[in-house]
Amino acid sequence: MAEIDHIVVGARTLEEGAAFVEEHLGVKPRPGGVHAGFGTHNMLLGLGRACYLEVIAPDPAQPEPEHPRLFDLDDPAMKLRLEAGPGLIAWVARTPVMDAVVARLGPRAGEVKSMSRGDLSWRMAFPPQRQDMDNLIPALIQWQGEGASARLPDSHARLLRLEGEHPEADSVNAALGERGLEEALKVRRSPHARLVARLRRPDGTEVTLSSG
Repeated sequence: MAEIDHIVVGARTLEEGAAFVEEHLGVKPRPGGVHAGFGTHNMLLGLGRACYLEVIAPDPAQPEPEHPRLFDLDDPAMKLRLEAGPGLIAWVARTPVMDAVVARLGPRAGEVKSMSRGDLSWRMAFPPQRQDMDNLIPALIQWQGEGASARLPDSHARLLRLEGEHPEADSVNAALGERGLEEALKVRRSPHARLVARLRRPDGTEVTLSSG
């Protein structure tokens, strides 16, 4: 079993990402922290007790990491895209049974990485590069104890639903089904791949964030 844990907004800097979120949702994300050794840092916005939004950007205070930064932040195409401004780039799904999922999927699950920030700790498995179907197949996360969303103040913004578009929609939906995520993201066939998040601002108006 898996479910939506959080959505990810990428940015060149946290300042740019925070301004983007405030412009679109009307609320400011709060400081998160540093992903030591991974070359990134983040800010967070609570979307209720079980979901949140993460703004992630390269951390200029850290040395270049040994491996590419998460969420393709070092990819030339992603860098070019974020030059134009922050935007929705990915989503992450939560599972309480990471080992069972990895055992079932084998190499398709990706390498499991242990991460921590302050007193939060978790494990993540990112799909192998170029097998994430343009970031429509999410990284999986298993929190060790309480997760980030439970500690965040409620912004009163809400994620209403996630949608996807992809030229190979059937393949994407099959991969989501293998991970128990067929209800979390509905993908329809389209010439261009994109992730779409429908959200409600605290004032009740609805907004859309899209990866393309």
